[in-house]
Amino acid sequence: MTNVKLPELGEGIEKAVISCWYVKVGDQVKAEEDVVELVTDKATFNVYAPQAGTIKEIFFMEGQEAKIGEVLATIT
Repeated sequence: MTNVKLPELGEGIEKAVISCWYVKVGDQVKAEEDVVELVTDKATFNVYAPQAGTIKEIFFMEGQEAKIGEVLATIT
């Protein structure tokens, strides 16, 4: 199982809001495929799947805030 974490987004950015999930639980993803869009007060970012697999669990809903390093989803 692999975790999709909220990566470092830039100096001074400690958290981001989940704007849009491009996948749902059970979806197949390819390595480096965008899975979620994040919004900060400075910019909008996409986070990609670190490996190919199936989305097993999503831990944050759209509109929720996550901190840098938190696990957003898991891939099996």
